[in-house]
Amino acid sequence: MADIPSFFSLKNSINTLTDTDKQQTENYLEVVEAFARTTYQSVYVIDYEQKGFEYVSDNPLFLCGNSAAEVQKMGYDFYFKYVPDVDLELLLKINTIGFDFYETKPVAERKDYSISYDFHIKTEAGKPLLINQNLTPLFLTESGKIWKAICFVSLSTQQEAGNITITQKGSSEKRIYDLATDCWKAVQKIKLTQREQEILHYAMRGYAITEIAEQLYISSNTVKFHRKKLFEKLGVANIYEAISYATGNKLI
Repeated sequence: MADIPSFFSLKNSINTLTDTDKQQTENYLEVVEAFARTTYQSVYVIDYEQKGFEYVSDNPLFLCGNSAAEVQKMGYDFYFKYVPDVDLELLLKINTIGFDFYETKPVAERKDYSISYDFHIKTEAGKPLLINQNLTPLFLTESGKIWKAICFVSLSTQQEAGNITITQKGSSEKRIYDLATDCWKAVQKIKLTQREQEILHYAMRGYAITEIAEQLYISSNTVKFHRKKLFEKLGVANIYEAISYATGNKLI
């Protein structure tokens, strides 16, 4: 049965912190708070040594009707209260395979990797909402354990939970975890054409199809053609999901 200690891998157990470890974090939350004020995403910081949340932004998406201070105080109890049981088991699975993956990488590279996945939370009204979480290590201990990690939460563009993906800074590949076979598979990252990027840029500024066509000196049908191909490439249903996916995955 799942409990809070289940989320904290023995492979990433932190018993003591050195002075060098502690010096990394001087005033860093000021930067996190400043960033949180500029993004539509919910932001929170996990402290694996304290086994809780060190910071939670006041973006309402992740709060489920609570205040940021209340969610921060709940820590991992938040998951047990607001994540459905089936997705809670998924989070435990992700926790295990994620730490196993990081253990295989050289310490110097571990902060270059981010893991992304989708799971449901219960809204204030009790309805399930599919969100995407992207977790990136912030600080490592001198021994290479993940001490603090920052999480970015946004609405998912997918239809179901899972979609576990690891990306590495500067790499053209990403790794997708296949839950059916319990293994990672390397695939090439999606690349957008210049025209697809242009259409997304104008769409982000609120331009309609006819207005985009005028700006690009092409027909409205051509814009529609490129949008259709873009939706198929990203696996989304509309331009709003395409913008969310492209920005969330740093495609534009």
